[in-house]
Parts: sequence; C-alpha cells; structure tokens
Amino acid sequence: MARGVYIHIPFCHQICNYCDFNKVYFKNQPVDEYIEALGREIELTVALMPEAFANIETIFLGGGTPTSLSPQQITTLLAHIAKHIPMSNLKEFSSEANPDELTVEKLQALYNGGVNRLSMGVQSFDQGLLQKIGRTHSNEHVYETIENAKRVGFENISVDLMYGLPGQTMEQWKDTLDKALALGLPHYSAYSLIVEPKTIFYIQYAKGKLHLPTEDLEADMYAVLMDTMAAHGKGQYEISNFAHEGYASTHNKIYWDNDEYAGFGAGAHGYLQGVRYSNHGPIKKYIDAIMSGERPLIFTHEVTDQEKLEEQMFLGLRKTAGVTHVEFEIKFGQTMHEKYGEIIKTLQKAKLISVDDVGIRLTRKGRFVGNEVFQHFLLED
Repeated sequence: MARGVYIHIPFCHQICNYCDFNKVYFKNQPVDEYIEALGREIELTVALMPEAFANIETIFLGGGTPTSLSPQQITTLLAHIAKHIPMSNLKEFSSEANPDELTVEKLQALYNGGVNRLSMGVQSFDQGLLQKIGRTHSNEHVYETIENAKRVGFENISVDLMYGLPGQTMEQWKDTLDKALALGLPHYSAYSLIVEPKTIFYIQYAKGKLHLPTEDLEADMYAVLMDTMAAHGKGQYEISNFAHEGYASTHNKIYWDNDEYAGFGAGAHGYLQGVRYSNHGPIKKYIDAIMSGERPLIFTHEVTDQEKLEEQMFLGLRKTAGVTHVEFEIKFGQTMHEKYGEIIKTLQKAKLISVDDVGIRLTRKGRFVGNEVFQHFLLED
C-alpha cells in the first residue's frame, strides 16, 4: 500500500548547472497537454490498483519546477489530483518552488488547492555563487516570497541549501547558514554538490574547468552545518535534513522508511505493490502513451527479498533514528544481528554506527562517510 504520491513537473524557465533531473525549457512546450496527461495517468493508475491508494499520507510536487506553471495551470493540476487521489488521510501536501517565480497569485493557487508545505530552492545567499550554479533569483526574492507565503497562509516552509559549490569558501557557507537561519523557518535541507553526468557542471569538470572545494573543506562545511543547526534548535533527523519538532518531512521519510509510493509524470519513478518502475522521460512519448490508454512505463522491476533487505538498511540508516530492531524483524522475520551480525560488529568497532536495544544508527563520524557504511549492507548473491 502506497503512503505517498510524487508528481513530476519537468518544465523550467532556467536550467541549473548541476541539475540531472528530467527537465526541459518551458517555452514552446505542450504544458497544458502535459497537465491533462498527468490527470489521465493518475486516473488510470488509481483505477487499476485502488487498494494501493487507500491511505495516502503525502503528495509532493517536484521537478523541474512546479512553480514554472501559471496560476491557472496550477489550479488545473491540483483539481486533477483532488479528483482522483483519496485525500482523507493526507498529512502533508508539498510543492517545490523557485523564489523568483512564486508570485502571490501562484501562492494563492497552491494554497487554495490544498498545498500546505513549500520547499524553496535557495541554495546560497551569495549572489556570485548563485550565478555560477545557474540560479536566477536574488536574496530579495527569497525574503519577499517567504513573507508573501506567510501572508497567504503557509506556515510549513523549508529552504534547500548547497555546499561544496565551485569556489565556495567556508566564510560564504557560514554566511549562507546565518542568513537562512535568520528567516526563522521550521525546516532546512542542505546538500553537498554532486557532479552528475549530463549536466553543465559535468562537462566543465571533464574539461578541468570546474574548481571544487577539497574533500577536507567539504567535510568541514558539513560539520559546521550540523553544529550550527543544533545551536539553533534544529534537530537533525536525516543526513541532510533539520527541523523543529513536528516539522520533519513526512514525504521524504517514506523513501527512507523504504515504504511504497506512486510516481506520476514524465521520468517519474515509483514503487507500488513490490514493483519499482519509471516512466518515459521525453514529454511526447509520455503523452502519447497516456493518450493511447496505457500507463507510460519504460522500466519495471519486481524487488527481490535481498534487495528489500539492502534497501531497508542503506535507506533507513540515513535517518538519525536509524533502523529499529522491531521494524526490521517485523518486515523480514529475523533480527538484524542474525542477518548482519559480523558487519554490525565491524562497523561498531570502527565507531561508524552505534547499537542499543532500540536499533542501529550512524554515529557522527559515520555521517561523514555514510555511503561507505551503506555499502557494507549490500549482500552478495
């Protein structure tokens, strides 16, 4: 049974240099037709497996840029969602947003359509760094948009920040953290830059033209992040996420709990009834598949028992709460020590995880090398 729904909006007015998500420039795209196809995909999928949608807790609009849509397009999209997805148990309805696109009219359309959480891509408060990474907003856009959002009625607002950016100094990172925390928001996400294939940064990196901070400096930035958030009362509930009590992202926790969710839209991924799947990425292929009365699937994979074990560990360990003994035994009919006893001992001896009667979790030292820890739980056939 799915706990969440992800809906992908692949349109952007500006492509960021680091972004590898499925996206296209907004201009000259069949946006209205895409929104209608989205509504049809949701309708088809819910009709095919209604039991999977009986207890939806969260909906997340991602991209691309959902706020690239006009107020009327936003209203139409949200009407499709409300028509086909049962929302009686909904706890959280989020939308990603760009600060320089989120007009009062768009905010009102989102709010009237049921969205109750905004996730804004701020990334940095240094204008030079913003230009380097391909962002077009200013600090004034951030301040104005947050004030407008509060006036419309939004209380649950999060901002995304990035560190390890080309040429970024520790002083710039500390200044960004100070300015972000001065906003007094209930939730913050902060991610290190990852240079992904098929991005502008990847091309620059391959040519030796992308000058990144050293690994030691990036690690120091992460340490400053954790310490600064803690000093301001923002509890770290996942490797990259910090929040006041009661404001942790319900939607993202679905991924880390390794629970099922539906993915709708071009290039979207989902996990329903034990099957992971992805949709056609090209807009035309996606729309054509939907209009022919079919789900727009390009890939499906029935998750094996071994993969479920692995995913439970490397996703669950991202949470500061870690993986509990009870949830593991309920899901897999054996204890973590029975399955991973020697691995747990090795990682505990290296002070990368801690173990108690509740479960296992990364130590502070382990958070710096999370991917290395996760690899230990990938089982050989």
